[in-house]
Amino acid sequence: MEEEIKKIVEVLSLGGTILYPTDTIWGIGCDATNARAAEKVYKLKGRGQEKSLIVLMESVGQLKEYIGDVPELAIDLIASFTDPLTVIYPGARKLAKNVMAADHTIAIRIPQDEFCQALLRAFGKPITSTSANRSGEASPLSFSKITTDILEGVDYVVKTNQNRINRPKASTIVRINEDGEIQILRN
Repeated sequence: MEEEIKKIVEVLSLGGTILYPTDTIWGIGCDATNARAAEKVYKLKGRGQEKSLIVLMESVGQLKEYIGDVPELAIDLIASFTDPLTVIYPGARKLAKNVMAADHTIAIRIPQDEFCQALLRAFGKPITSTSANRSGEASPLSFSKITTDILEGVDYVVKTNQNRINRPKASTIVRINEDGEIQILRN
């Protein structure tokens, strides 16, 4: 896995896109701080940039670097959830503008998956994570269900976990409003 991660980090560092297994489903990723790389993801998906991307981060420590003020409630939620949890935060910074929503909110997940954690640690920056399908099509639950246009459209296809069947359920998504209220957007 170490050699594979080195190759992925090289591709991401050069502004490339990857097709990779996440803690939920196969995703298309890029350096979340690189606007040109994010443009490639939007183009490949056939999706408008008005819809922001989910970003994976390695830890709460990294989260604090990219979010102005991380609510204590968010830290408690992350620590208590065993299933994948995506939290929408206000006050995103140091990320590519086209990764964030127009109101500077950003959807972030800290995966517990071993491969994702190793990749995020090695890269040292957030990575986008959007389902490996064209906009409007069903999300593939296994590597074998990913269409040729996606496979050929990314700069690198990760070899790790291609035979694993991913969980059929996407992450829970919550928003923490500026007044500290939790709003469940997807359960």
